[in-house]
Amino acid sequence: MKVTIQGEKGCFHEVAARQYFSYDDIEIVPCNSFDLTLNRLKAGEADFAVMAIENARSGSILHNYTLLRESGMKILGEHNLRIKQNLMALPGQTMADIREVRSHPIAIAQCMTWLSRFHHITLVESEDTAGSAREINEARLTGVAAIGSVAAAEIYGLAIIAEGIETYKQNYTRFIVVGDEELGNRKGNKVSVCFSTGHKPGSLARVLVKLAALDINLTKIQSVPRLNGEWEYMFYLDLELPKNTNADVIRRALVNLTSNLEILGVYYKGDMLYES
Repeated sequence: MKVTIQGEKGCFHEVAARQYFSYDDIEIVPCNSFDLTLNRLKAGEADFAVMAIENARSGSILHNYTLLRESGMKILGEHNLRIKQNLMALPGQTMADIREVRSHPIAIAQCMTWLSRFHHITLVESEDTAGSAREINEARLTGVAAIGSVAAAEIYGLAIIAEGIETYKQNYTRFIVVGDEELGNRKGNKVSVCFSTGHKPGSLARVLVKLAALDINLTKIQSVPRLNGEWEYMFYLDLELPKNTNADVIRRALVNLTSNLEILGVYYKGDMLYES
């Protein structure tokens, strides 16, 4: 099985992919952007993609909603990964040796309370957490540390100087598993949908009232501009389904209240038990 991810080997996307599929015998296909992650999936170079969609600290990754809708692929599952950030460097070094810390800007932001204690350290943003670890290993950089997963430290031969330096210990990232609809389970207790509404007072409210009347729990709502020059928005909703309710019920309920209605995926709600 091949799985495309954004980032290099050892990044949190890989950790999430291996936890979701429950075994190590999968081939990870690293990509340097979310666009490429979905493009390689659509080209048949992988069976699934795993993409971050939101973080408890940083919020939603808005661009990925648009990429998903435009790709024609569907959400087949989700995985909530506890993001534990670690400071790592070449073996034999201590905090006294570190003068520079490299990582993805979101990872740095997640650790700012801890990092602010060290006024002598320069923070350098990079494209990927695991990529920073790889660069330190390949160039044998002393005095430079990276922030990333335990897996990255193991893959690139780095020692963890400080463990669990993230500010918020309930720091979860929600990843979605994306693929062709035919590969998914048509059952599930969660549905993701998107739609637009007219420029009329109460348009969105009528949709929400209709969902409430069906005893459907709204767990997330996000708006993204349609980029059509008229300041119209696509609304992305995650819905938890009660028994005897499915995506067809939602479609029938909303079709006359919305436009551009699309079911983005039917899947099972992820739990919150995993750590990196």
